[in-house]
Amino acid sequence: MHLAYPAVLAVLLFCVGLYGVLARRNAILVLMSVELMLNAVNLNLVAFDVWLRDTLHAGQALTLFTIAISAAEIGIGLAIVLMVYRNRGTSDVDRLRDTAEGPDDAPDDPGATAAAQKAEATA
Repeated sequence: MHLAYPAVLAVLLFCVGLYGVLARRNAILVLMSVELMLNAVNLNLVAFDVWLRDTLHAGQALTLFTIAISAAEIGIGLAIVLMVYRNRGTSDVDRLRDTAEGPDDAPDDPGATAAAQKAEATA
């Protein structure tokens, strides 16, 4: 088997995951897209391990660590998303900014607001 087949599949999986992270607004779909990206990395690690005929099987060992890290990431991430959904009633990523910036944090001076918006636009 050629190395190009799993490499192309991994690139396609990674691109679909990247699109999902950048385009989706639902936090659960973003987590699923991150999992797709990690699985693309796992596929590359195993494919290169087989292609190089490594006697230590370092690619497969790294894949096991990546799977463990992704399982922990999903567990913690899903717990956070569920708590946010219980408190806010939505898992929309754009509305999560409202948790950090409440209406009480807004300055009373309209000039300060304009200066803050100008500084944000230039950044």
